[in-house]
Amino acid sequence: MALSLLVLLCLYRAVFGPFITNRIVGVSAIGTKTLIILLLMGFIYDRVDMFVDISIAYALLNFITTLAAAKYFEIKGEV
Repeated sequence: MALSLLVLLCLYRAVFGPFITNRIVGVSAIGTKTLIILLLMGFIYDRVDMFVDISIAYALLNFITTLAAAKYFEIKGEV
């Protein structure tokens, strides 16, 4: 429940952030919190091995997306 509230706070920062860097950090934080929720689901369903694999793939995707967005906005000149 607390993680869902934190995701909503990060979503607010991602949507209404004053600068593009705040929005990128907000989306990255949402991805990290989603990763933690996936791992907690693994503990709840007693299938940690499967959810760890999914979480690693999701973390890698989140990292690459954040780097790509930062590079794009750096080239575009908005950062």
